[in-house]
Amino acid sequence: MTGARTAAGSRGRIDKRQAILEGAFRVFARQGYAQACVQEIADEAGVAKPTVYNHLTDKVTLFRHALEAVAQTALNERLAALEPLHEPGEDLRATLEEVGHGLLRLHCDDRSCALRRLLYSEINRFPDALDIVRQSGPHRLNEALADRFARLMLAGRLQAGDPAQAAEQFMALLIGPLEARSEMGTRQIDDAELRQVAIAAVRTFLLAFSEQRADGG
Repeated sequence: MTGARTAAGSRGRIDKRQAILEGAFRVFARQGYAQACVQEIADEAGVAKPTVYNHLTDKVTLFRHALEAVAQTALNERLAALEPLHEPGEDLRATLEEVGHGLLRLHCDDRSCALRRLLYSEINRFPDALDIVRQSGPHRLNEALADRFARLMLAGRLQAGDPAQAAEQFMALLIGPLEARSEMGTRQIDDAELRQVAIAAVRTFLLAFSEQRADGG
């Protein structure tokens, strides 16, 4: 019984910490760092103010950990979006379009947009924030995508080359046009347009990296 109570207590503490971090991110995203207060974060998380301090000692620590937690969640979702590349099937182009479309949808979701806005607005106050997000975000995603592309190169599905460069260029072909079309996230892009961006990105990518013609699958 003691072990069960200990395990339940540990889970409860983890759940409470997660609620605090999620609540903190929502408040920071709405208010900005300077205007956010710990009491509002506690109310958002559904805990008492002292509980916030028990888990995360001060507002600065809370901000950094909230950024890291949201970036990690976003990374996990993006890594899941790469899963079709484990077994891409006969139609590589269709698989790449599916993956690209999924990554674009995640890039445009409310939480990701809020994370970027918060990062841009607070980068001068927290110069290390970019490193915090990068380590749980684009850097890790590009590594995972490069690993998938390396396997496709070894299998002869893509031209042999630098898989890290291929991953970097694939993401640039997706995100570059999206940022332009969305006017840096200020204009909402519908799903049909996101799919068009993915199709165009994959077409260009395959012209450079496919062993076959891009229009031949």
